[in-house]
Amino acid sequence: MSILADIRVKNVIIEDDNLAVEIMDGRTIKAPLAWYPRLFNANQEQLQKWQICGGGYGIHWEEIDEDISVEGLLRGATAPDYEANITLRR
Repeated sequence: MSILADIRVKNVIIEDDNLAVEIMDGRTIKAPLAWYPRLFNANQEQLQKWQICGGGYGIHWEEIDEDISVEGLLRGATAPDYEANITLRR
């Protein structure tokens, strides 16, 4: 018998320089904000304005035009512009 994990977003927590995404199956995925330059360079108010998108499988920040998928987080994928923005503002 195969049981598929529910990897839809339950909650997003941003503290220090980390992004933590709680998913429905009880796991929490963490990644450094530095992997996502738009998040890293955003202020706290902008970071808190996230919304669940993509049928529950993604997170969107309208104000900073950033989208992250749970699948990408699970794979350890960085933002497409990560290498180009290796010099971060903070």
